[in-house]
Amino acid sequence: MKFGFIGAGNVAQTYAKHFVRHGHEVVLSNSKGPDSLAELVRSIGPNAKAGTVKEAAKQDIVILAVRWEQAEQALAEVSDWNGRILVDATNRPLEEDTKGKTASEVIASYAPGARIVKALNTLVANWIQDYSDKKPKLVLFLSGDDTDAKRKLARALEETGFVPVDLGGLIDGGKLQEFGAPLSGLHLDLIKRLEF
Repeated sequence: MKFGFIGAGNVAQTYAKHFVRHGHEVVLSNSKGPDSLAELVRSIGPNAKAGTVKEAAKQDIVILAVRWEQAEQALAEVSDWNGRILVDATNRPLEEDTKGKTASEVIASYAPGARIVKALNTLVANWIQDYSDKKPKLVLFLSGDDTDAKRKLARALEETGFVPVDLGGLIDGGKLQEFGAPLSGLHLDLIKRLEF
């Protein structure tokens, strides 16, 4: 599968490394342009490329991994989402007033036509930087209204060594995942150790 990252910070780099190490391809992008990412993509591996935001947005699954205040401008570079999957990995600051809407509803308004999945935002990136085959089986929560989009992301996460847990719809599930909500920062390791 091909993943596009809008944003190339710690969150994007961490998940990109996990995906690449399990045979997926990634395109990372930022506001400075592909040339600024040349050294980074070399460090991630041969399945990583640098691209523009528009190029990243053409991949099978697109992950928005920018700071909350950068999201609207970053998504404005893509004029038509045309049913593509957009994973909202942002975290809205607690003091930000979104007039009763969840963070992902706001993100959806910036990306009309995208199939939004809220995911990859509850774990601190520094907690998941073990890229070995023996890494913990950590739970990653996801929510969204498009079952097919969630299924595709969940399959890729399972292949990458995580345990995806579907929380249901974008609004109800998203409320549980937002920064400061009950599942934010919840570190669940599901490795079972059997002794005989």
